Amino acid sequence: MFERLLVNLQNVFKIQELRTRILFTMGMLGVYRVAAHVPTPGINGEELSKFLHQQGGALMGFLDMFSGGALAKVTIVALGIMPYISASIILQLLTVVVPTLTKLAKEGERGRKKIIQYTRFGTIGIGLVQAFGIAVGLEKMNGGVFVQHPGWSFRLMTMLTITAGTAFLMWLGEQITERGIGNGISLIIFAGIVANIPKALINTYNLWETGQLNSIFLLALAVMMVGVTAAIVFLESGRRKIPVQYAKRVVGRRVYGGQNTHIPLKINTAGVIPPIFASSLIAFPATIAGFIQIAWVQGLSKQLAPGSLLYTILYVSLIIFFAFFYTAVVLNPVDMADNMKKYGGFIPGVRPGQKTSDFIYRVLTRITFAGAVYLSVVCVIPELLIYQAGLPFFFGGTSLLIVVGVGLDTAQQIETHMITRNYEGFMRKGRLKGRSG
Repeated sequence: MFERLLVNLQNVFKIQELRTRILFTMGMLGVYRVAAHVPTPGINGEELSKFLHQQGGALMGFLDMFSGGALAKVTIVALGIMPYISASIILQLLTVVVPTLTKLAKEGERGRKKIIQYTRFGTIGIGLVQAFGIAVGLEKMNGGVFVQHPGWSFRLMTMLTITAGTAFLMWLGEQITERGIGNGISLIIFAGIVANIPKALINTYNLWETGQLNSIFLLALAVMMVGVTAAIVFLESGRRKIPVQYAKRVVGRRVYGGQNTHIPLKINTAGVIPPIFASSLIAFPATIAGFIQIAWVQGLSKQLAPGSLLYTILYVSLIIFFAFFYTAVVLNPVDMADNMKKYGGFIPGVRPGQKTSDFIYRVLTRITFAGAVYLSVVCVIPELLIYQAGLPFFFGGTSLLIVVGVGLDTAQQIETHMITRNYEGFMRKGRLKGRSG
């Protein structure tokens, strides 16, 4: 098995284009990790990081996980890629309700580029607002000891620096998507989580060595992580196959059609998008509230922290909403039914046209609900247990889902490159079934 893995890795680097894409992706992720250690001017980052890890609680630990450790030190990429994700959410929601954006979305490549441009502008706006909230909060936090020269010059510098860092990450993600391998935005979040896992393991070992965690609990944690990972791999590859039959057509002396095929509908069509979107939407007000030293605002910040009842209800509700919303954006039962009818295809026992679209819609609704429940359980239950134990959130369900989901998606893209060039893939039989497979 180990020899087979080595052969597969050698095959990956035999393809020049694939090798270039992988090295480019690794290089861009390396640049991101370097930027995560560049401090914002005028802030005592080391002391601030110690203070936030002691006083920030679960919310700071959860948000810091998505920024790759940059938020606690308030580096130039402290906001990570979350403003871009928030802007994407807003644009996708507006695309459904605003006729002008709906028309743009149907214009193909030109409309897509225009929407991406609006998303970039939205990212800058959200980044400025969040950076201003961070600057004001730092001036008031702990008597302002973390800010060297408070005032409007510090606020403007912080807003400019952090927003520029977010714009830089947005550009990195787009470059990875275009010239590298995998989805750039997802890989940036993936890299931030993976980069902090060694530190989380060391902290967990220290807790065990000092007696704060017993061996039985650590064993149960390891079993839970393996079980959650196996469940993610199994369900991410799960599909509901709708049989489709094409009628025979005689054109001249040739017979076309007549074959049987199927429509593979994934249990979790949205992949890791719902938990990322849900976390980003909750993090937007929570980040600002955490830096404002007002009693009721601090109370709201605590209510939006992982482990609280309000946070759990909001998180699960948003995961379910975005699972259905993203599936509706990606798959349109009416278009699928029209395309089948156009090429002479039909589902056995279902009449073409409206009846077919209704049937696909019913099936899609059921499996999307099952996928949303699976996402909610994976993201919430392990994190509640980890929060109660005081362990890092890098061992939680959300982080595992992102790491495994993005890893599967990237591996599927690599395998597609290999198979198109007649190289054997990663799996012994058949193709690796990623999210976009």
